[in-house]
Amino acid sequence: PPVELRQRKKPKSSENKESAKEEKINDIPAPERVPKHVLFQRFAKIFIGCLAAVTSGMMYALYLSAYHERKFWFSNRQELEREITFQGDSAIYYSYYKDMLKAPSFERGVYELTHNNKTVSLKTINAVQQMSLYPELIASVLYQATGSNEIIEPVYFYIGIVFGLQGIYVTALFVTSWLMSGTWLAGMLTVAWFIINRVDTTRIEYSIPLRENWALPYFACQIAALTGYLKSNLNTYGERFCYLLMSASTYTFMMMWEYSHYLLFLQAISLFLLDIFSLKQNDKVYEVYKIYIFSLFLGYLLQFENPALLVSPLLSLVAALMLAKCLQLNVKKGSFVAKIIKVINFYLVCTLTITLNIMMKMFVPHKENGHMLKFLEVKFGLNMTNGKSLKETVTLEDGRIGERPEIIYHVIHTILLGSLAMVIEGLKYIWIPYVCMLAAFGVCSPELWMTLFKWLRLRTVHPILLALILSMAVPTIIGLSLWKEFFPRLMTELMELQEFYDPDTVELMTWIKRQAPVAAVFAGSPQLMGAIKLCTGWMVTSLPLYNDDDLLKRNENMVCEEGDKLTYSKYGRFCHEVKINYSPYVNYFTRVYWNRSYFVYKINTVISFQS
Repeated sequence: PPVELRQRKKPKSSENKESAKEEKINDIPAPERVPKHVLFQRFAKIFIGCLAAVTSGMMYALYLSAYHERKFWFSNRQELEREITFQGDSAIYYSYYKDMLKAPSFERGVYELTHNNKTVSLKTINAVQQMSLYPELIASVLYQATGSNEIIEPVYFYIGIVFGLQGIYVTALFVTSWLMSGTWLAGMLTVAWFIINRVDTTRIEYSIPLRENWALPYFACQIAALTGYLKSNLNTYGERFCYLLMSASTYTFMMMWEYSHYLLFLQAISLFLLDIFSLKQNDKVYEVYKIYIFSLFLGYLLQFENPALLVSPLLSLVAALMLAKCLQLNVKKGSFVAKIIKVINFYLVCTLTITLNIMMKMFVPHKENGHMLKFLEVKFGLNMTNGKSLKETVTLEDGRIGERPEIIYHVIHTILLGSLAMVIEGLKYIWIPYVCMLAAFGVCSPELWMTLFKWLRLRTVHPILLALILSMAVPTIIGLSLWKEFFPRLMTELMELQEFYDPDTVELMTWIKRQAPVAAVFAGSPQLMGAIKLCTGWMVTSLPLYNDDDLLKRNENMVCEEGDKLTYSKYGRFCHEVKINYSPYVNYFTRVYWNRSYFVYKINTVISFQS
């Protein structure tokens, strides 16, 4: 019989896709269950590391508190003697904290600070904006909201918050080093080196209320979150947590310190160079740029429309990077065309950054932080729009270290901070903590030891086994040697009985509070004016602040520093002439108080020095 051949119907495209998906799912092997002992080891490692990190932070905060008590004897002093220990700008910050506690309500206190005419004579200032008083606002709210006014004195609560933040600072450095190396031994070494070199890592011992002491702990938390966020093997939940923590800490850091956007600018440069050096395109870097933009926008609104944030180099750089990404072409990575495009992209970003920054300064009126740019001009001998080319190169090859973006970022960031710390001494307090962290990572990381062995082509012993042994043995030996040498010194410092004794200043403040007229205005060195404002509440003519042009000019006119050239003057020193009652100054000034250190004169009449 004839056989009929029929054409078989083709299945629908949707059926093809479903069958293909089912085949792929069937081909994927089922994940093996992790043995219980492995899970227990991981849990024990994380638990011990977290416990060590928290303990390190708490012990450091307690150490600072004990050292401060031994140095100033706060518990045995009167309130006036305690307040005198706050010197210079620290006295100004703490005085506004006292004003907030004295205010009848929080709203009234904020209004008086934003329309302050009781500090500087003949001048109304927005103290919250010009002096970044957000830490004092938060501290005053916490002090009253928690009912601490019935338990602890305001000064102890204030310095306790700062010491607690320093503990968080140390904990964040611990966690960052742990994330980089994979072992909590690196965190222990970081904390040990931080405390041993604390003269170069922090200024908390000399001036507690400094803005950097409030802000840098949040910056350290942001660095820790960024380190975890850049890791390649991070799961979704960990990535979200790091992103949220990084967003919150970035914004808080920007609100706490008026110079924070300069540090974030260096960080943005480091991330940009990371994107160039990285072997694969990293979209996480652009997510960090979005955090910068959001923090700048929100900070601009909540800082009374602060124009310094609009003309900041951070905003110009991030805007240029976003525009460059929109113009970026998709080409095969590693090819010659891709390398040429990277060079063009680098040039485009630099040009756009400078152009946008110049345009913003042309259209946005600003005076804030201008002295910082002038200072950098003097240091580098450059104009504001000229930059110094980056000559350092980072090449991490022949090992797994070069494949980790968080390590490359930290190396670049440390090089940038170190380059600036060579010319700006104050930056060493930001740079050296990260040097301690990188040094601990270098000693404790098995991957770095393996990279070193591959470079040396070591074949006598298995590299992995030797790397694991050295990454445990070397930090242990270093830790024991540090314990033996420096721990007795720390204990000796806590046992030493120091004393801050300044009876002349106490006598001066007591005289002002008892005998000075209510309408009196005091003039003198900016550091002394800060103490007078804190201890007495009297009005002054200048403040030890350097982010206000008018106050800066007053300080420059009042204090004469030594010049580069010495010249003869036919006029004697003004203070000396007044002190010995030489004519014609004796007709204008009358001495009303004096002791071994201070002389107070009253102006008799309006002075005119016209020729």
